[in-house]
Amino acid sequence: MVPVDYYVGLSAVLFTIGALGVLIRRNPLIIFMSVELMLNAANLAVVAFGSVYKTFSGQIFVFFVIAVAAAEVAVGLALLVEIFKSKKNINVDDLNSLKG
Repeated sequence: MVPVDYYVGLSAVLFTIGALGVLIRRNPLIIFMSVELMLNAANLAVVAFGSVYKTFSGQIFVFFVIAVAAAEVAVGLALLVEIFKSKKNINVDDLNSLKG
């Protein structure tokens, strides 16, 4: 049996990598992948704590988080495709012209 501390440590490392990816990178696809990595890190922690307390509510919550994350990616990629069609560039620094 693996202690829950290992899962929480792995979750913290994955969340840190995802946060650094969001803060450092400028490619929107990499930013989306980093956000997904952060969500999966949180999911890992929730499932790990759910196993400690011997309940399935953590797994049910993770199921809904994954469903919302899939919808978020679908909408985000659709927006990126439309922006690329109109601007021919998807650099995050150049997207500030979408105001108003």
